[in-house]
Amino acid sequence: MLVDAHHHLWKYDPKQYAWINEAMAVLKVDYLQEQLRAVAAANQIDGFVTVQARQSLLETETLLSIADAEPLIRGVVGWVDLAAGNAADSLRQFAGHSRFRGVRHVVQDEPDDRFLDGGSFNRGVALLGDSEFAAHNWVYDVLIFSRQLPAAIDFADRHPNIPLVIDHIAKPTIDGNPPDETWARQMRQMAERPNVTCKFSGIATEVTGDHWDISTVRPYWDVVLGAFGPTRLLFGSDWPVCLLRTEYWRWLKTVQTLTQELSPDERQLVMGGNAVRVYGLSL
Repeated sequence: MLVDAHHHLWKYDPKQYAWINEAMAVLKVDYLQEQLRAVAAANQIDGFVTVQARQSLLETETLLSIADAEPLIRGVVGWVDLAAGNAADSLRQFAGHSRFRGVRHVVQDEPDDRFLDGGSFNRGVALLGDSEFAAHNWVYDVLIFSRQLPAAIDFADRHPNIPLVIDHIAKPTIDGNPPDETWARQMRQMAERPNVTCKFSGIATEVTGDHWDISTVRPYWDVVLGAFGPTRLLFGSDWPVCLLRTEYWRWLKTVQTLTQELSPDERQLVMGGNAVRVYGLSL
């Protein structure tokens, strides 16, 4: 079983996806079901978790509609304005959809590195574990840069009963030097929270140099494997964003090679089993 715990879909529109700049020409096209099926067939992927790429309820609705018609999409992590007074109503809108498996906010783009301290936002996140919604076991995906890890650790402490997933190993800068010790220490601290898991995804795009290979990313793998262990790491591609620095097959092969040091059961967890458990996917 091979599950990609992090990818995106979009019908490209420069206004709706303004974060795709002039240096990202490869992303300025549609990535929808047809392209996803081709990736799955070429790489023997059994299922995907589709993650929001813009902060819009309409996008969340569209992704769920696509999921209804596409068996490869096992779960959707959408966007809901959790800081809004009507956040509960928005969550109720998706409560009847079995493939709605979590919520994400683009915290990395917030100008305040302590955005995760916000009272209204935390009240919205707390709804995920409220008695009305707790049975859904919805996940909150934490999308941050490494400089936001201190706030994220405090955030995790405020929500110990909500499954939290750190996207892209918290996006450290990868510049050919050993991993930043502050990032490594804070990731180890984050891993002390048992409700937190981590996606090994979105990493090639954080490399600052012109070249990367397995030796570039292995030190970061070693840190998060040591922190979270094989029971709390999830493989993700971040396709199609990963195409800025790597083909899908190359990233998949890299992670598969890194997991060769694990037992067969542990490899299975990282490459799919943990995603099924954390997101409550049906395969």
